[in-house]
Amino acid sequence: MIELEGLTKRFGSKVAVDHLTCQVRPGMVTGFLGPNGAGKSTTMRMMLDLDNPTSGTVRIDGKPYHELQEPLKYIGALLDAKSMNGGRSAYNNLLCLAQSNRIPSSRVDEVLETVGLSAVAKKKSKGFSLGMGQRLGIASALLGDPEILMFDEPVNGLDPEGIHWIRNLMKALAAEGRTIFVSSHLMSEMALTADHLIVIGQGRLLADTSMADFIQENSRSYVRLRSPQQEQLRDALSQGGFTAVEADGGVLEIDGATTEELGELAARHQVVLHELSAQRASLEEAFMQMTASSVEYHAHSGPGGAPPPPVAGAAWGEGWDQPGGTGGTASPASGDGTASADGTAGTSNTSGTANEGA
Repeated sequence: MIELEGLTKRFGSKVAVDHLTCQVRPGMVTGFLGPNGAGKSTTMRMMLDLDNPTSGTVRIDGKPYHELQEPLKYIGALLDAKSMNGGRSAYNNLLCLAQSNRIPSSRVDEVLETVGLSAVAKKKSKGFSLGMGQRLGIASALLGDPEILMFDEPVNGLDPEGIHWIRNLMKALAAEGRTIFVSSHLMSEMALTADHLIVIGQGRLLADTSMADFIQENSRSYVRLRSPQQEQLRDALSQGGFTAVEADGGVLEIDGATTEELGELAARHQVVLHELSAQRASLEEAFMQMTASSVEYHAHSGPGGAPPPPVAGAAWGEGWDQPGGTGGTASPASGDGTASADGTAGTSNTSGTANEGA
């Protein structure tokens, strides 16, 4: 279990994480969601002692991370697959981690087989594709066979087969009673993987609930009805106490009813139905509804929001509107300003050994 109590992180006047209190429980996949700049990566880094909190505590199975002896046996994490030493082979990258945590070298072969990298175990990781590097990072997280696993964007760079594999792996590990904590911007994938959600916005906790409850509480669900006997259908609905809203194409939308109720109602009144379907919102729609007021970085919605072209012959970056200028668009070289609030540079020894020699 991971326990956060009043966790706060400030970078100067910027509050990246604001008194965050929650628990990540075993036996389920917990999704960690929030808009860009919400503080997700900063929170995960504080869990691993990569960033020191301004105040508050993080406990891993009841202890601060720095008190864990041989931490890879307690918690494995993938925060940045690029942290691996590119001059080392996949095998040697993992072997260094294993030796530093007193993990048998035989475990290196096991996790390489698990992630599908046995055939390239002796190749230097700097030549790996994005997906292969991601698999190597996942292998490092699995190395100590820990009870707690943390993944930040685990499907990044993976092909469809790899995405299916990591999804099933996380579910299987959770079914064994392990604690799985995963952050991702891919809502469709999160909807297929997570059982529980922790959602933050501007560093504050917005939701700590099951996937099903989150979608239900932050979106509209309704039933669509379409019939060639429109007036008879309206009369039947009125008699049944239902209020219908007409949408495009003569379709009626009814809130607060089930398909079973409306199908039986139509049958009793001998009304022919050409459509009877339940419409449920997606996780993405519910997430957008929940976090609408917490989005820190807004993109312009159309051509009118595009920055003006640079001055002909100007050096790169010249001639663009600066922050606070009339166009309100940052220069190309300025970045999105998220590094201090939600940075991901570097990882703990749970996922990389970039500064060690070859």
